[in-house]
Amino acid sequence: MNIILFGPPGAGKGTQAKYIKKKVNGFQISTGDLLRDEIKRDTEIGKKIVNDMNDGKFVSDEIVNKLIRNIVSDPQKKGKLIFDGYPRSLSQAKNLDLLLINSNQKIDYIFFLNVKKDVIINRIKKRKIEEDRSDDDLDIILKRFDTYMKTTKPVLDFYSKNPNFNEIDGALEIDQITAKIDTFLQV
Repeated sequence: MNIILFGPPGAGKGTQAKYIKKKVNGFQISTGDLLRDEIKRDTEIGKKIVNDMNDGKFVSDEIVNKLIRNIVSDPQKKGKLIFDGYPRSLSQAKNLDLLLINSNQKIDYIFFLNVKKDVIINRIKKRKIEEDRSDDDLDIILKRFDTYMKTTKPVLDFYSKNPNFNEIDGALEIDQITAKIDTFLQV
């Protein structure tokens, strides 16, 4: 079962992806984790990522698509992918469709965690303290939120036509969001 979770930074995608990973014995594919790993390993890609993130921009589709291609083509992960924060652009969504078709896979569920900006601000402030994440600077997050809303509108339009698309109120408590997702994932 392949699943997409998308929503703005701080929507709770990672939390829900971890839950789903355990429930379906899958692999959580967090673009944020992939990007942070490149930064940690101080690769050339990692240096480009830092520049983009510090400017409040999204990392280029070319870089993200390359990292995703390696994962989708892994036979051990086939049919067990939980995409956390990918795709973020229409180009990435089309790339993912192509990668899945080429590997004889499909998306079974799409969950959009819809959250307003004020809720995101409060969550980021809390997460900054609890998790000490370097990418949780409030000004940068607000830029990322605005960029997300602009670039993700076409992705939302693209996926909302899919019969497997489900919009969930991301302002709900974690267990309430999990319960809503559970109603779809009858595993």
